[in-house]
Amino acid sequence: MQSSQPTLNFDNTEIAFRYKSDKEVRQTARLYGLMNKAWLIKAGSKIAIPAVRLGLPFAARLIKGTIFKQFVGGTNLKNCRHTIDKLDQYQVKTILDYGVEAKNNEKDFDRTLEENMKALRFAAQKSAIPVVGTKVTGLARFSLLEKIHKGESLTAAEREEYDRVWRRMDQLCAVAAAHHTGIFFDAEESWIQKPLDDLVTAMMEKYNKGKVVVANTYQLYLKSRLPALKEAFKIAQEKGYLLGAKLVRGAYMDKERERAAAMGYPDPIHQNKEETDRAYDEAIRFCLSNHDNILLCNASHNQSSCQLMARLIDEKGLPRDHPSFIFSQLYGMSDHLTFNLAASGYNASKYVPYGAVKEVIPYLLRRAQENASVTGDMSREYQIISKEVRRRSEKK
Repeated sequence: MQSSQPTLNFDNTEIAFRYKSDKEVRQTARLYGLMNKAWLIKAGSKIAIPAVRLGLPFAARLIKGTIFKQFVGGTNLKNCRHTIDKLDQYQVKTILDYGVEAKNNEKDFDRTLEENMKALRFAAQKSAIPVVGTKVTGLARFSLLEKIHKGESLTAAEREEYDRVWRRMDQLCAVAAAHHTGIFFDAEESWIQKPLDDLVTAMMEKYNKGKVVVANTYQLYLKSRLPALKEAFKIAQEKGYLLGAKLVRGAYMDKERERAAAMGYPDPIHQNKEETDRAYDEAIRFCLSNHDNILLCNASHNQSSCQLMARLIDEKGLPRDHPSFIFSQLYGMSDHLTFNLAASGYNASKYVPYGAVKEVIPYLLRRAQENASVTGDMSREYQIISKEVRRRSEKK
């Protein structure tokens, strides 16, 4: 059925980087070359956050001209337009993500709510932005969520605080529904998982009638999340709403393991990568087999998992651009996946964070640390962009 469609080839760096000029390709290669030096990233991480927060101008300029430019769409929604439009030229959609994390007071929570609602209204004006992503900890105090997760009794003031969190979530999802835009809630630390699931599930039950507006995120490196996904689907079926499921491997592994060791409870992470891969791919198969009732966002940088999902879509004879299937990678990473998927007719998107440098610096440092932690002489990203530099040089 898909024989007329282009063959998917993740090795095609010409397609992967055709949105970049020769100068931009060289700049990206130099940046990834630097980021591949673990000692440099470690030293830079210790300096960058305090330097930016102290308002040292050289720090903000340096970051903005390097990793910010690579991984962030802009400082605000207006600045993101160029990035969004450029991606759209190559059939790549944008999932907007206001890059603030772990705020701790009501004023900041309300400000994050307003920014997210502004993003939803902005997205409604552009077909290239089907979804806005956010974090519950941008709307709620972490320690409150942790207390709820532990099952501890809340004070009267804390119950009122939690009610405000619920109202913020509801207000955000109502705006998303009214503007026919999705809202995806990111995964966070496992020790606040229960309230995250409870809040997002309540929103899905209220708003996912007939189409998916709200999606929860499942970190499949956690042993508990594949069963949680299946249980969430069972509940959705029983209560008559659609499930939104964004799948990721996970982003807090070191923190999770260190906390488990320090507090003496079992490691919540799968024993090895192979176990995580098996859980992830089983989650893809599960969602695809129930695609009439699940929206699946495969937010993975793993080529094998993307290849699996693409193959299953074709084997089932389903349209490659079926609305229940989304592929997504972070802006600035895995272009060989995103752009080749888009060129082959699949729903491909980039998670595009935006915000002031001082707000997105924790996000940026995670991207740098992820790249530096890859074993071998060169990271995957560096290898791929270097291949494209060579291809263009040989072509001249």
